[in-house]
Amino acid sequence: MKQEIQTLHLRKLHRWQCIGLLLLCILSAPFAAHAQGTPRVSKLDPPNWWVGLTPEVMLLLSGHGLEEARVACNLPGLRVTRTQAGAGGNYLFVWLKIGPGTKAGTADCRVTTPAGAAKFAWPLAARSAPVGKFAGLSPDDVIYLIMPDRFANGDPANDEPAAAPGSRDRANPHAYHGGDLRGIREHLPYLQELGVTALWLTPVVKNGATEDYHGYGAVDLYATDEHLGTLEEYRKLVDAAHRAGMKVLFDVVVNHVGPRHPWVANPPLADWFHGTRERHTNSSAAVGGDFYGQPANQPVSNDLFEALADPHAPPRLWRNLVEGWFVGILPDLNTDNPLVGQYLLQNNIWWVETSGLDGLRLDTFPYSSRRSWAEWHAGLHQIYPSLTTIGEVFHPDASVTSFFAGGQTRYDGIDSGLSTLFDYPLRFALRDVLLRGAPVGRLAGVLRQDALYPHPERLVTFFSNHDVKRFASEPGSSPAILKLAYGLLLTMRGIPQLYYGDEIGMPGGDDPDNRRDFPGGWAQDPRSAFAAAGRTPAEEELFAYVQALLRLRREHVALRRGRQWHLAVDAGVYTFARECAEESLLIIANTSDHPRTISVPLEDTPLRGIHSLSAVLSAEPGSVQHGQAEARIAAKSVAVYVAK
Repeated sequence: MKQEIQTLHLRKLHRWQCIGLLLLCILSAPFAAHAQGTPRVSKLDPPNWWVGLTPEVMLLLSGHGLEEARVACNLPGLRVTRTQAGAGGNYLFVWLKIGPGTKAGTADCRVTTPAGAAKFAWPLAARSAPVGKFAGLSPDDVIYLIMPDRFANGDPANDEPAAAPGSRDRANPHAYHGGDLRGIREHLPYLQELGVTALWLTPVVKNGATEDYHGYGAVDLYATDEHLGTLEEYRKLVDAAHRAGMKVLFDVVVNHVGPRHPWVANPPLADWFHGTRERHTNSSAAVGGDFYGQPANQPVSNDLFEALADPHAPPRLWRNLVEGWFVGILPDLNTDNPLVGQYLLQNNIWWVETSGLDGLRLDTFPYSSRRSWAEWHAGLHQIYPSLTTIGEVFHPDASVTSFFAGGQTRYDGIDSGLSTLFDYPLRFALRDVLLRGAPVGRLAGVLRQDALYPHPERLVTFFSNHDVKRFASEPGSSPAILKLAYGLLLTMRGIPQLYYGDEIGMPGGDDPDNRRDFPGGWAQDPRSAFAAAGRTPAEEELFAYVQALLRLRREHVALRRGRQWHLAVDAGVYTFARECAEESLLIIANTSDHPRTISVPLEDTPLRGIHSLSAVLSAEPGSVQHGQAEARIAAKSVAVYVAK
């Protein structure tokens, strides 16, 4: 439009005026070219920092004309130690030393190049008191996984941000539906009533496509997604959760960003990613399971990480896993580049410090190198020693998943530093036993491999999450089997994790059908399952059962921290004990289709010498006769007894 107006004016000018203008343009051309090279800073990562948090910070400046730049900041105690220009002058790395006497304030910084100068302001704040923050997780906790876009819509004003018109469509399972951070905050009383103690939200960072409601396609790692709310709204949610006695986990993705991230078209460094948008390998092109003798030509229900844990595997067998673009689409960050590693570590420190987080869930953990994870954890835990990190290793074999556990060095001489893992082997076993008729002894078989982990009691146990079909919709499932799954999950060792809506038996097939909206989270919903009056009888029965199990877990320390002991296993019944200094419990899980009467010898077990069983979760009493525990257990149920 501007050019059209200028053309119109030119047509109205006399000939001598046109010639004059042309001469002026010719004479001023060198000056215009020079002006275009004037430095400009459009973005700062991180946008702020804190005195006393780290001795040094690496800033990544985005903009134009940043090559050959010198940087100076006027805040006393803050010193620029070095700079490094990125590709094409569009980026500038600036290392700032924060001296011990530096006071909180805003640093006014000046970027100077041969073509001119630019300014930016960088706030440096005092740290707030750490009381009630950075607590980490323990076996006393129960995690509740929420996909924010699908839980509750607290602020309809952010349903379709100005930058994403038409992105909300509840009828489209791939689109944004309108759930947000305020919606979660407004329903914290529901989560308190249920009895969970920690919230894990799928990523809340800014995403770039209308189908990125899930949060795993980041385009800005220092901003919240506009559909979910502001950074201030996120901080309000964390503060409110802490006041309600709940911890908060942040979902971290360091392996990749979204394909629409500005870095993809214009990376800060030539090796910022593994490969380029036009030429890269695929993480899914890893060595097949048949390499290790597994059945060939069968659907794979997990990721193939065997080669990573194999001390005999050369890099050729696993390089695609750690350097390939995730499923060939999501750009793979080169975390072994020290600048990429420092950027990601600072980003996660920034989120923890900004929000007062208690733990981090680490997405696609094996897809980044173990050495980069070791360095990342060392930097993180130096500041937050109690912060828990939970790694996702989607694999059914504990000999593979345990390879990634921290607290131990493996054949490569590396300790990943990881606090704990999701217990995928137990998840696979629970589904096989309860849904597919596998012997109940599969559970004991998984637990037998706890010796492979430095801290098996910290493993995060679950039977469902946002990546798999809802348990209620699996072939072979039923309300009774779902209750049985909860009975086992909440009485066995580990830190349990629940998936939103499973406590009322929400259905859902494969992704994205497993991510349906929670009923009642939207004002126009015909009913609200957040209240007992809005739940169906079947939903209320399951909710009350899960609530009772969580209450039982709070009341009995042995269910949280007691050691687990196998007592007996047959085709359909698994009997085990949870034992600690304060109490001993006997738990019986009957997975068969009919009631069972069991008699378990107690000699040479931690329950030797008990004389009575007091039922705390069972319709049938139990007893001790001649050194044996005896009880009758209903079909598809779990019974819990206090042993004295």
